[in-house]
Amino acid sequence: MLGCTSLLPVELRHANHTASTNGGILRLFTPRNPTIAGCMATLSTTDQIAERVERLLLRHAELQRTNALLADQVAALTQERDSLKSRLSAARARVDALLERLPAAAPAATKDAE
Repeated sequence: MLGCTSLLPVELRHANHTASTNGGILRLFTPRNPTIAGCMATLSTTDQIAERVERLLLRHAELQRTNALLADQVAALTQERDSLKSRLSAARARVDALLERLPAAAPAATKDAE
């Protein structure tokens, strides 16, 4: 082993090559399975449709959750709007009551000033 470039006294490349941080060692022993790569590249039409349907179902579920959240927000905002309308109506009624309590002599005072 004197001519070997291994850092360890025992050669462990083959026993535990995935624990190595040496990229060269990992490239040498990375398993390659051409049947898996070929299968992934040429999915059947049925598999492609099934995969697309699964993605659509996930998207549909996501949109349903989003729609439920938006419906909750609309309900909360509608309630807040109704509350504000009620408060505005009460404030207008108070202002009208205050205006009625004002003395009616003010227009007569302007005639005296002429």
